Amino acid sequence: MFQTRGSRKTLAIRVRRCWQLYLFLLLPVAYLIVFKYVPMVGIQIAFRQYAPRLGIWGSKWVGLAQFEKFFNSYQFERVFFNTLKLSMYSLVAGFPLPILLALCLNSVRNKRYRSAVENITYMPYFISTVVIVGIINQVFNTRIGLFSMAYRVLIGPEVPDLLASATAFPHMYVWSGIWQSTGWGTVIYMAALAGVDPEQHEAALIDGASRFQRLLHVDLPAILPTITITLILRCGQLMGIGFDKVYLMQNDLNLRASEVISTYVYKVGLSAGGGDFSYATAIGLFNSVINLAMIVLVNFISRRVSDTSLW
Repeated sequence: MFQTRGSRKTLAIRVRRCWQLYLFLLLPVAYLIVFKYVPMVGIQIAFRQYAPRLGIWGSKWVGLAQFEKFFNSYQFERVFFNTLKLSMYSLVAGFPLPILLALCLNSVRNKRYRSAVENITYMPYFISTVVIVGIINQVFNTRIGLFSMAYRVLIGPEVPDLLASATAFPHMYVWSGIWQSTGWGTVIYMAALAGVDPEQHEAALIDGASRFQRLLHVDLPAILPTITITLILRCGQLMGIGFDKVYLMQNDLNLRASEVISTYVYKVGLSAGGGDFSYATAIGLFNSVINLAMIVLVNFISRRVSDTSLW
């Protein structure tokens, strides 16, 4: 009891001393409560047969029936593995590139050249998703697109329609995303590399280490904790394929590869002919549980293998 009162007294002293900092916390804490925690009450829709006229509390409780409906659906295997495939592809292909770019830029001695490359690689990140998809549609247009013109000159007149190809969709989606986000992803690694002690490089130079050896044994270990934390966070979003870009690139011909959980939830929950809110909520909750399990698992492995983890 004495310790409890003491801890409360200590907290009160800290609040009085740093009340400005705690005041700044009010807005983000209020945001989290209103927009993140309060809406969790609606999760129970996934366990009910929700009817808008009855409301959440008046709708019939059906337990795990909505989840069973999804698992038994012919769409389950397709949307689940499409989401997993795009996520893993994006992670494997896109995660190392910002690290490599940051290491390469950090090795450049010409500051003007490094600044120019940074600005050029950052700029695509600020292009909206709608514009990115518009660029993709223009480039791969079978009549006037840059790809079709080059294809006719180099290969032949019969240009494949990649926009309508289920096989080409994952590559177009992933690599356009990598082009857009790689430059911005280097920011955190460049910040970590800025904290490397120059004396370590000087000592390595005295020992005769080459530039590549210094990159491998000085720079890379310095950003390894940052890489680990970033990887854990990325794994926590493994099934979190965004809705907007996939939906904009989607058409009837590539639907076999482009139907993911987020677009399927929209179609069964909100689009015309849908309106099954309980079913859509159950699918979204299933997706969130997988993401939670992944971040806990990867964090546990990271804590066992190294000293770096989120908690």
